[in-house]
Amino acid sequence: MKRLYWMLLLGVVALPSCNNLLDEEVVSGVTDDFYNTKAGFESAVNAAYVGMRSFYSSERGMTLTVFGTDTYTNGSDGGFKYVNQYTAQLDARYAHVNEVWNDFYVAINTCNAVVDRADTIPDLDEQTKNERVAEARFLRAHYYFILVQLFGPVPLKVHENTKIETEATRAPVKEVYQSIVGDLQYAVKNLPESQPEVGRAARPAAEQLLARVYLTRASSAAAEADDYAHAAEYAGHVIHNYDFQLLDDVGKVFEQGNEHNAESVWTVQYTTDPLYNNDEGVRNDNTSENYASRFFLMQYDVLPGMLRDLKNGTPWKRFTPTPFLLDTLYRDRVNDDRYDKWFTSVWYANNAGSIPQDPATHQPKFKVGDTAIWLPGHEVSDAFIASKPYLVVPPRNYTQKLYPSLNKFDDALRADNQASGVRPFIAFRLAEDYLIAAEALMKTGKTAEAVRYINTLRERAAKPGATPAETGEHKKAMDITAAQLNMDFILDERGRELIGEQFRWFDLVRTHQLLTRVRAYNPDGGPNIKDFHVLRPIPQDQIDRTTNEFPQNEGY
Repeated sequence: MKRLYWMLLLGVVALPSCNNLLDEEVVSGVTDDFYNTKAGFESAVNAAYVGMRSFYSSERGMTLTVFGTDTYTNGSDGGFKYVNQYTAQLDARYAHVNEVWNDFYVAINTCNAVVDRADTIPDLDEQTKNERVAEARFLRAHYYFILVQLFGPVPLKVHENTKIETEATRAPVKEVYQSIVGDLQYAVKNLPESQPEVGRAARPAAEQLLARVYLTRASSAAAEADDYAHAAEYAGHVIHNYDFQLLDDVGKVFEQGNEHNAESVWTVQYTTDPLYNNDEGVRNDNTSENYASRFFLMQYDVLPGMLRDLKNGTPWKRFTPTPFLLDTLYRDRVNDDRYDKWFTSVWYANNAGSIPQDPATHQPKFKVGDTAIWLPGHEVSDAFIASKPYLVVPPRNYTQKLYPSLNKFDDALRADNQASGVRPFIAFRLAEDYLIAAEALMKTGKTAEAVRYINTLRERAAKPGATPAETGEHKKAMDITAAQLNMDFILDERGRELIGEQFRWFDLVRTHQLLTRVRAYNPDGGPNIKDFHVLRPIPQDQIDRTTNEFPQNEGY
């Protein structure tokens, strides 16, 4: 029987692990009374985090946020191209919106259970109670924030529902935002500055999310007069009130094993055990596993001298960078280090059996460990290409299978090429706070302060030179003036800095630039995108299983 999912998530509880990571443990034979105990209450709090893996680093989350923008378009593979193309197939039957909707509301009701039951738990000290409730309210706010951005008005439930309900109504966007802000203000007040377990939310994460919420609400129909001021305030708190620091080397930010670095504010945890990685252990459809390492990779493994391995990854070829991303956003590769550090453009031979032979010498053209493929990133002559023993792919030869590959999420520690990822996903990092502060300050007329934040972030990304003087010149070249700062520049800078990190669709909708930029820069989505595509369709099964009338978003 299909009903609106307001039940408490039972059967999946989380316990702290010995390595201070917040992991989940599947426990059978658990009754509802268990959650009225101190141990059960702690387990329910930890279980409330599970829904984050349903969105971050999953196929559904990446497809909903990376695809259909100005920066990524169709790769050769994948069954969800219509999300990028904005065709009629993007409708209420689209699986990913159904999965996000259902998973998030299960998680929200788990959060509600924590909040409602906290005062009844025996032997729970006041500080622990307040901190755990603050975690639940942080998570509830986070789930609702994603939902309201995707769908607009959504059902708003802030108390546990222990029985099946067959009626539901959509709360106004303003009301949803008020609930989100209230939850996050409570979390900021009651969360500690840091947590002993990696992955558990602390005060800086709540402040960063609150800054993000204020910035987003400020340009919505629910805007309040001081939203931009509050966005700058809370982003400034994260920048100035804690020990977070921008790493000197942008290449280290996403280095595997370094996810919990000085720039990382909050991460979503994964583990080597596929039971816990796969959608709360309930569904087996691969949509909530950490597969981010696969989506951005070109098809290197069928080319001369190459075979698929863990180091180079499993190329699913889902997302191809647009010319706008490569030629405009990353045009400056002399002063800006981000393209060179975050995109793979050279592959080294790992398969002696497929190395081509030189017809003159009958010897292999190169050997294992030598360059097998090079994407120079600029045009070269046919004669130059012919002069090299390895494959040279200039931009004119890019296809849906051959293109520079985003490497932020590379994962060489998977068990094998079929296994899901084990890396934590950096959901909040300090660079975003600089961008939030800059945009909010610009919007409130404090341009000089905004430019300082932008230039600090851009100077961090300056390419190291051969000498200190050359490095200084690169940093100087990265600086902008107040006259150069506008919303287009902010959007471009967010694209350069946050590429692939599940911001882009939200950013374009928030700034009312989705239609303009997709039409201008996405060759597959541009011809079809319409005004109503700034929201996703309400899942059809939600409409069907509700006994009262549950309205669909306009256009679907």
